[in-house]
Formats: sequence, structure tokens, C-alpha cells
Amino acid sequence: MSALADRIRAALHSAADPTRAAGQQAYMKSTIPFRGVRLPNVRRLTRAAVESAGAADPAALRDAARELWDDAEYREERYAAAALLAVDGAAADAAVVPIIEHMVRTGRWWDYTDELSHRLAALHDREPAATADLVRRWSTDPDMWIRRIAIISQLGRRDRVDLELLAAVIEPNLADREFFIRKAIGWALRECARVHPEWVRAYAETHELSPLSRREALKHL
Repeated sequence: MSALADRIRAALHSAADPTRAAGQQAYMKSTIPFRGVRLPNVRRLTRAAVESAGAADPAALRDAARELWDDAEYREERYAAAALLAVDGAAADAAVVPIIEHMVRTGRWWDYTDELSHRLAALHDREPAATADLVRRWSTDPDMWIRRIAIISQLGRRDRVDLELLAAVIEPNLADREFFIRKAIGWALRECARVHPEWVRAYAETHELSPLSRREALKHL
């Protein structure tokens, strides 16, 4: 059991709000109980724990993240695990990919997947070719959540979005009837439209999007 993971657990325990926890668990339809700590506060407490522990080694951060995730008794511990991967250096290279994949495959819900997509967005900048190859493979994976993270992996990249790659990861999923996939397609296109509105309009005109994906994609156009 790592000292950093212990420090984070203690911080979450101290910040717990039992009056909020039950509502959070019901909203998220979670089998894992909540502490009642808001996500921004989880991120803040995680960063503070890293700073106070002086733990900056990427491998140590990844090990602590995996421990928090696998041994989690409260959902916020898994949120903290994902937050650890955002600390400078932890997601610096492809060594973080197996951990992200493990978290997505075992977490199997939108809150985990969407948070972890930001870790892939960072990798798109650091290792663009390898990360592009990765999300292309993931876009055809049997696991819906792996396909979802591939589709939304460029959220927040704005003018750095690789349009060809975005189209490539959406294409195998256009006919999927799953809500979380259709929502992901619309979300990725909607965010892209903030910088590339004409490209998104043209894409919507030339591809058979589901009503949900189309509505989301064109929401602000």
C-alpha cells in the first residue's frame, strides 16, 4: 500500500459529506458508495497530496493510481486515480495507456470514461502518431466504452483536432444504436464545430448520423 494512496484516501475521508453522498450514488447509479466529495475538490485534494508527498516520479504516480482504482471502496478514490494520471509527468508517454485501458474496461460507465478521455487528449499532443493508431484500433473494439473514449479522445484540442482522425474513429460507429456511442459522436462533432463549423456541417450533410448525433453535432450551428 503506497503512502501517496493512503494520503489521498485520508484527505477524501476528511472532506466527506455524508448528506451529499447518497444523492451522488443514486445519480450515478453506482454500486460503489460515495464519500460525498465534489469532483473539483477530489482533483484539488489529489494535487495537494502529490505536492505534500513530493511524489513526482511518473511510475510511482501510475502505481498509486492503479492501487487507488483497484482497491477503491468509494467512487471518489477512482476519481482520484484518474486525477493522478493528469499530474505532470504521469501521462507523459505510452506507459499510461495500459492503465487507462484497464480503468475504462473495468469502470464501464460514462463518468470514468469521459474523465479519462482527457488523458488521451494529452497523449495526442505528446505522441500524435502512436496515439492516433491507438484510437483507430479502439474505435472498432467490442467494448462500447473503449469505442466511446476513442471517439471523444480529442475533446478540448480545439484547433489541434485531427479532422481526418476524428472522421476515422466515428466512421465504424455510425450505425451503432447504443445511446452512449451516439451521444459521443454528437459531442465530438459539436466541440469540433466550435473551431471547424464548415467541416462539421459538411460532415453532417454527407453522413448518415443518428438523430441524436445530428442534433448534438449541429446544436450551435
